[in-house]
Amino acid sequence: MSPILSKTSFLYGLQCHKYLWTQLHDQKSIPRADAAMQFIFDQGHEVGDLARKLFPDGINVPTDDFAANTRITRENLGGDKPLFEPGISAGNLYCRVDILNPAGDGAWDIIEVKSVTSVKDVNIWDVAFQRQCCENAGLKIRNCKVAYINTRYVRHGEIDPHQLFIIEDITGRVNEYGDTLKDKTDEILDVMGRTQCPEVGIGPHCNAPYECPLQGACWAFLPEHSIFDLYWGGKKRYELFESGVVNILDIPEDCGLNGKQQIQVRCVASGEPHVDREGIRSFLNSLEYPVYYLDFETFSTAIPLFDGTRPYQQIPFQFSLHVAEKREGEVKHYGYLAEGRGDPRPRLVEALRKELGDKGSIVAYYAPFEKQVLSELADAFPSCREWVDGLQGRILDLLKPFSSFYYYHPEQRGSASLKKVLPALTGISYDDLDINDGKLAGVAFMAATYSSDDEQERLKIRHGLEEYCGQDTGGMVEIIKKLDDMTGKEYQNPLPL
Repeated sequence: MSPILSKTSFLYGLQCHKYLWTQLHDQKSIPRADAAMQFIFDQGHEVGDLARKLFPDGINVPTDDFAANTRITRENLGGDKPLFEPGISAGNLYCRVDILNPAGDGAWDIIEVKSVTSVKDVNIWDVAFQRQCCENAGLKIRNCKVAYINTRYVRHGEIDPHQLFIIEDITGRVNEYGDTLKDKTDEILDVMGRTQCPEVGIGPHCNAPYECPLQGACWAFLPEHSIFDLYWGGKKRYELFESGVVNILDIPEDCGLNGKQQIQVRCVASGEPHVDREGIRSFLNSLEYPVYYLDFETFSTAIPLFDGTRPYQQIPFQFSLHVAEKREGEVKHYGYLAEGRGDPRPRLVEALRKELGDKGSIVAYYAPFEKQVLSELADAFPSCREWVDGLQGRILDLLKPFSSFYYYHPEQRGSASLKKVLPALTGISYDDLDINDGKLAGVAFMAATYSSDDEQERLKIRHGLEEYCGQDTGGMVEIIKKLDDMTGKEYQNPLPL
């Protein structure tokens, strides 16, 4: 039998023939989506359900029963009501349209619903395939549209779907894909029918438009220090790879590496870190004690949960704060993790304001994030504006010594992130933590707070969150200690009054 090409398989095939073939013939070898990815999927379903409220007289077509779906779709294609998830089959093409909206004179509009904040090229291909499928089935398609999230929408009371969604007509852009669409579908159908998995080299397609689940397996052949670890390597990495260079030590001298990349190569060659003591000393001299090491954990949702919030706004639910009164001496830890299902921000602000003194440096890792969170807290709670404004000038970014290559260790693998710097510099790793990633932290908090009825699991998650966030700020304390040791403690650091 000829394979049936769905729009999902079509999009897989656009990105990578190997991934498409594996999805169809060897699905068990594909790693399962983690909690963060599953959360994205779930958000998409919620957004799709909400978009249906734009068309209150629409008909829900069953999605879990293929026979019922196609039958009910056929029965209603002669009507004048919007159809939600109708199944359209034409030869060996098949798709389900998010919303098929009657446009008069027997024509229909395709409306694709996305939880994104702008129209992407992959969305154009998606809708182009749907239109081809519909037209092959004999439907007259007038316009093609994408409904996506309006990030300027602010919730007040019940969600207003007419304000939450932007509906953009993409018919013109879909028309531009018409000449190549059939060639693409024929090519992908050919791949689906093969008995052997196609060989596909690695490349930018491994991460665009989506991160491929097979990337770990496909990239496993690379050496420990490959050219893909090159700091801000961009297109240069793929140019080197195409020329046959794989190991970072094999990069030609005339390649035009910048100063930071040259430091990286030298560190890999020697196995030793690079230390710029003057640069480190300059950063340490900017610290004013007491020093407050601050880290927020946040979650964001496509559909805002609380009044006064926007789609995808970062909502802080936890902070960790390590406080060093002086350069050497006891370091105290304070933390806050929201309880209950309400807006976590009011009590978080209250707790932070209690512990964060009015003098001394506030150290964060990638400080623009903490600054943004604080600024949005001030927007939400105007009585805090003056306080927040006073904090902003005190915030220092611990990323600075590492993004500036005052320190670089080959184990950082071309990254200046805390997750790479902390283990390379101090030996402290995130590997053994139940929660070891910011995105997972937000998803875990939402599961424990708004979904889970298992008290034991809820407490386990909360313990994992406290451990993870505490390690971020405790790790910053340890990093400063290590940097301090490298300078021989020769810098002149202001002591508390």
